[in-house]
Amino acid sequence: MIWYKYLYLGETAKKHRFSILQKLRLGKLQPGVHVITPASGGHNLLDIQPAYVLRQNYYREQADLLIVGVGASYQDAVETVGRIVDETYRETGGFDVKTYLREKEDRLRKKR
Repeated sequence: MIWYKYLYLGETAKKHRFSILQKLRLGKLQPGVHVITPASGGHNLLDIQPAYVLRQNYYREQADLLIVGVGASYQDAVETVGRIVDETYRETGGFDVKTYLREKEDRLRKKR
């Protein structure tokens, strides 16, 4: 599992950032918490999954699984996805979220 360097957090998740992220890293159960990842396939832009799926063997073995956002609830995650997509469109004029996030990380890394 890889954490996006500029992790997006839902408004509610921001209030409990440390606790949520620590429990996710430790693999503890957190009812209601959802993670946002780049789309695994199809025509989706991003996937929203309950955090408990990260405890499954399939996801534990996915060393390259990128988590780009976290919501304290499904609604919090949906609103966060909306922010990510809106930001992508405003910055690029398109909806290629994967490329935008990668380029954003590269661009911000170069500024440092």
